[in-house]
Amino acid sequence: MKLAILSREPKLYSTKRLVEAAEARGHQVDVIDHLQCNLVLEKGTPGIIYEGRRLEGFDAIIPRIGASVTFYGTAVVRQFEMMKVRTAVDSQAIVRSRDKLRSMQILARAGVGMPKTAFTNYSDEVLEMIQQVGGAPVIIKLLEGTQGLGVVLAETEKAAQSVIEAFHNLKARIIVQEFIAESKGADLRAFVVNGEVVGAMKRQGKEGEFRSNLHRGGTGTLVKLTRAEKAAALLATKALGLGIAGVDMLQSKRGPLVLEVNSSPGLEGIEKATGLDIAGQIIEYTEELTRRKRTKKKPAAAPKRASKATLPDTQSDDSLL
Repeated sequence: MKLAILSREPKLYSTKRLVEAAEARGHQVDVIDHLQCNLVLEKGTPGIIYEGRRLEGFDAIIPRIGASVTFYGTAVVRQFEMMKVRTAVDSQAIVRSRDKLRSMQILARAGVGMPKTAFTNYSDEVLEMIQQVGGAPVIIKLLEGTQGLGVVLAETEKAAQSVIEAFHNLKARIIVQEFIAESKGADLRAFVVNGEVVGAMKRQGKEGEFRSNLHRGGTGTLVKLTRAEKAAALLATKALGLGIAGVDMLQSKRGPLVLEVNSSPGLEGIEKATGLDIAGQIIEYTEELTRRKRTKKKPAAAPKRASKATLPDTQSDDSLL
């Protein structure tokens, strides 16, 4: 298999591990900086020019698209899709997951448990917005924030009102979310590949920190998920059409609550916490995708319903959202 990993930094842990895992299985691997790709749009012959050469002959790609370059990164993934190259993560699925509001609407429609969340078009009814999610304390998040940045805990109604009004005055898009006190600064990260939870860790924020992100100084430890937590992670991943995902959840009195579904989850934290070869699981999934492409499908007698843990070969459209 000739494989391309779309990554801006070959030295990143996740990129290196994917290269190692692919080469260990005898595959040819190229790391391609998606921001340096030029797209050629032509009827019948879409192409990609990279470092002066036309990219050809790839069986599959594994996108590692950063949130800050989602627009161009997903354009490159779409171009590979137009060239009939299999992708481990569908371009539209990346777009869905990156738009926090849109992704939460999709998850809510699919019946995924989430913290109560409110969003308005810079409404003056700030106090009512706070009350809609259960009152203070509340979590206030920038829609464009990542890795715990742009997330504020407002412990009182007055503080929440001040923060929300400040963001509104700056014309910054935010969501207001209920604070789950019983989570005690910890969350769960479930790593899903091809409709299965292949690893999970509990992330604990450092003392005095409500955010559990490893980038904010949190620590990750191996954890065994409950049946309900596994089901929530799989349902959220399937709803967004992701073949690979990191699902972040809070443990609450009313069961697991999904915070976010990450379409380019890092491998370092989960592999070190669990001791598992997650990169190898991703390569195996990518191998399966190429086998699906090569195998001619026989006409089916009757359509079958996809199971909750299995992603359809062709992702659904976004006719509702």
